Amino acid sequence: MFGSPRISSKQLADLSRRLAISLGAGVDARRVFAQEADRAVGRAARERFREVSDAVQAGNSIYDALAAAEDYFPTMFCEMVQVGEQTGQLSETFTRLAEHYEGQVRLRRTFLASLTWPLLELTVALAVIGFLIWFQGAISESRGTKIDMLGLGLSGGRGLVTYLVFLGVIGFAFFLVIRALQRGALWTRPIQRLALRLPGLGKPLRVLGMARLAWALHLTFSTGMDVRRALRLSLRSTHNAHFTDQIRPIEEALNAGESIADAFRHSGAFPTEFLDVLQVAEQSGKIAESMAHLSEKYRQQAEVAMRVLATIGGFLVYGTIALFIISLIFTLYSFYFSTLRGYM
Repeated sequence: MFGSPRISSKQLADLSRRLAISLGAGVDARRVFAQEADRAVGRAARERFREVSDAVQAGNSIYDALAAAEDYFPTMFCEMVQVGEQTGQLSETFTRLAEHYEGQVRLRRTFLASLTWPLLELTVALAVIGFLIWFQGAISESRGTKIDMLGLGLSGGRGLVTYLVFLGVIGFAFFLVIRALQRGALWTRPIQRLALRLPGLGKPLRVLGMARLAWALHLTFSTGMDVRRALRLSLRSTHNAHFTDQIRPIEEALNAGESIADAFRHSGAFPTEFLDVLQVAEQSGKIAESMAHLSEKYRQQAEVAMRVLATIGGFLVYGTIALFIISLIFTLYSFYFSTLRGYM
């Protein structure tokens, strides 16, 4: 469900790493998940891990226990665990999952670190406006006449509260859009397609999608997962409508007897470099190994893409600040002139 809590990538990376070490050392799964339930932080995490632990204690498979925990664990994580259990490679599967989510965390940190300073400046600019709203209310009370230097119709404590509520609504709406994009809500798909067409923004987003796709193909094919299931799961892992839209055409092409490379090529949605590597890998029977090498290359490109996205985001933030400042200057200038004319 959209509003249900979900484990973060950082928590998934740490969890996968601990499970890989514990299960690889031969520790019983029931004991492992009982420990995870005890160390879980937060009400939602404690409830979900307790449900998983109880299910494992009752004799259910780890996959069934994870899948039953509503939407707390992502689909890819659960399905990889199922394949790991079926093939007897659960420890190795958790190791690969840990590497996958650790890579996502690194990319996210790169992006957020680049945006820290612009966002801090935006916060200061918004705080200054809030202070001016309160300050002009204080002046109005001392002079007994209403002063509206900003032209917002807000002043004093009540105006400040209205301003903060407005910012809160904007922030909450932004949060909902981000959460919807992460969950793959259907109404966000047009937004994703539009973003890929924007100059400067589309290419970095495609690179990020291809990095996730290549790594997911490496993960799924290295576990011996069914081909169609592996492709479907890998395409969904991109969280990008441009790639997930190709699931059905690719499956139809495979059903018609086409090779994996030809099915991807005929969709027209993937770069030539990826298609050439996939074709050679399929012919040699080394898709997992080839995707591992390609995903490393895409990972490096994804880091550059994250910096580009952060730069674009920084310019947008600085542009917003500039608009605030310019608008504030003209508003104060207009207020000053109107006040002077009132004395003439």
